[in-house]
Amino acid sequence: MVLGIRAWELHLEGCASLKDKRSRIRPLTAALRRQFNVSVAETGHQDAWQHAEIACAAVGSARQVVEETLRAADRVVEAADGVRIVDTLTDWR
Repeated sequence: MVLGIRAWELHLEGCASLKDKRSRIRPLTAALRRQFNVSVAETGHQDAWQHAEIACAAVGSARQVVEETLRAADRVVEAADGVRIVDTLTDWR
């Protein structure tokens, strides 16, 4: 069994409130869950308006399968409107 965890530090351009931030993060995390059947959570910067950190965990029987899932998740995060990736971290277990 292989566990891959990918965390993205994000800059959310133009967010003026926490409510505005949540309105951008919630659809993104829901899309990741729906498309890839992964576990996703906002893991950092919860009180900052224009910064967020979300993490995604994928489990599989082979590292190649998990890597493909996390790469596809990267593409979804990169394509999200009003979201810019500042940093990415990957951990393997």
